[in-house]
Amino acid sequence: MTVGYILLNKNPGQSSFETLGAVKRAFGTRTVGHTGTLDKFARGLLVVLVGRAVKLASWFSTCDKRYLACVKFGEETDTLDPEGEILARAPVPSRQALEEILPRFTGPILQSPPLYSAVHIAGQRAHRLARSGVQVEMAQRPVTVYSLRLCSWDPPLGELEIHCSKGTYIRSLARDIALALCSRAHLVSLTRTKVGNFSVEGAVPSDADLQSIRDALQPLDPGLFSALGICTLSVDKETALALCRGKALGSLRQLSFPQDTDTLAIFGPGFFAALVAKTEKDWKYRYVNVQD
Repeated sequence: MTVGYILLNKNPGQSSFETLGAVKRAFGTRTVGHTGTLDKFARGLLVVLVGRAVKLASWFSTCDKRYLACVKFGEETDTLDPEGEILARAPVPSRQALEEILPRFTGPILQSPPLYSAVHIAGQRAHRLARSGVQVEMAQRPVTVYSLRLCSWDPPLGELEIHCSKGTYIRSLARDIALALCSRAHLVSLTRTKVGNFSVEGAVPSDADLQSIRDALQPLDPGLFSALGICTLSVDKETALALCRGKALGSLRQLSFPQDTDTLAIFGPGFFAALVAKTEKDWKYRYVNVQD
């Protein structure tokens, strides 16, 4: 089975799920998953996992993100994006007022997800409840905006460069900034430029031909785990194959765990063997690269 990951540059107009169709066709498998949804109108980086690599998704989903967002001030849509209906209008703020307020939205903040989002409310997606006319209360949640900068200003449009934690809704950020300025806003466009240390530069276009998508597959190598901030360890072939078979970690006397990390990717000569993590008592398998 094919195992690895692809950096995919999603085009606007497709959902993240729809974008995976070409990857599934390229490798002839349904075992494909992305590591963080992009809205349908948005473009940019999707990290796509193929084969058994999908079991590593949780390590990607915690990564910070970087975006370029084009915000239209003066109008708010019900979806907070260009696909929605205008529900409110207000004066467009000045550049000076906008720049002065951005520090209030930098650092740890609380934000309410958009009503039209994939957040679960009583077991259902919020966007489905919204489209059925159900009124729901979107609870605030903590997120972190590491940096927030106005790149350009052409009223009523402003382009923001954003570096934020997982779970941050850029649509909500634009809405809240505008409200703090006694204005309204929605996103005109959104581009995700980075996921952790992975960049959209060089990513294969989502509408590329199937061979180009196959060629874009990258292996589970030490560079991948270093990019995720996970330490790596090299062992001999015999030990690595024992790990691939799921042999009890405590029985592998050749295995020496470092004390300065709690997650470790272990490699044999030329291949990934396993991902292990420290618990309160000992080390446990988190992923085993079963050999076919």
